[in-house]
Amino acid sequence: MAAMAAMAALTASLCAPLFAQTLRSQADPPPYEAATDVLPDAPTPQNGTQTTHSSATPAPASSTSASPSSSSQETSPTPPPAADPKPADAKQAQHDEAERELKVQEKQRLLGVMPQFQVVMNGQAVPLTGGQKWSLALHSARDPFYIGWAFVIGGGEGEASDSHPGYGWGPAGYFKRVGANYADNVDGALIGNALLPQLLHQDPRYFRLGHGTFIHRFLYAAGSTIICHGDNGKNQPNVSNVLGNFISGAISNAYYPATERGVGLTLDNGLDVTLFGALGGQILEFGPDISRLVHRHKSPAPASTHLPAATSASSTTPPSPPESH
Repeated sequence: MAAMAAMAALTASLCAPLFAQTLRSQADPPPYEAATDVLPDAPTPQNGTQTTHSSATPAPASSTSASPSSSSQETSPTPPPAADPKPADAKQAQHDEAERELKVQEKQRLLGVMPQFQVVMNGQAVPLTGGQKWSLALHSARDPFYIGWAFVIGGGEGEASDSHPGYGWGPAGYFKRVGANYADNVDGALIGNALLPQLLHQDPRYFRLGHGTFIHRFLYAAGSTIICHGDNGKNQPNVSNVLGNFISGAISNAYYPATERGVGLTLDNGLDVTLFGALGGQILEFGPDISRLVHRHKSPAPASTHLPAATSASSTTPPSPPESH
């Protein structure tokens, strides 16, 4: 019994320190466990694998992503709509179109002789600038037809009919009549077809109707001496023509015989030119019709292109192939 008691006492003395250490370890958790409790939990990766920011790689491109060319087309901005032409560009385009039409009109002649530079054949044209109106008037004034008209009608017919007797007779009187007639034509062209149309914004040309009944076209042509086209495209009183005729009549007092000068000469010349313009409008309106009629009678009938039946048949029948032996 004593031996067993001694053995139990020895065992107790050996196990007491271990038991005490076990109790302390349960009461105080180990240092590393306390550290883990203090630190926050690390974020869990979405794909289930632990990655770091330094080692992260971009995700591969999706198989459905657009190619570079299509992507650039989709992301490229849509070009803005074309802007309206600038006023300067539109004005220049109108000037160029009017210049082109003038070049055509300056070649127009009735029966190849009488100028019809001031006629718009199709009844529609771009408004002229001031410079173009002056160019057209000068082109008409210096045309050989009007120079010849002054020599034949102004000088020859005037002396034969004893017009303006104050000029006298013979070569001196003849050339005075020629000069007066040509001066009247130049005055009317520059004032009535250039200066006043530029100031009043009116078109000096005759806009041919070209269709309708004869009476309608006749009245339209006669009325052109008092009705004109404005640069705005609307009909207006033809102040440029009427006023230009009377201004030209007033200027004629400078070179007509002294016995004829005065207000009467101004009124007579202004009225005569205005009435003559009403008749001249008929030539401008119906002149192209007369020209086509004359050329139709002069043009020979076209030769027949039909061949005789026998010749036609032989020419259209293909040759037979050679017989083989």
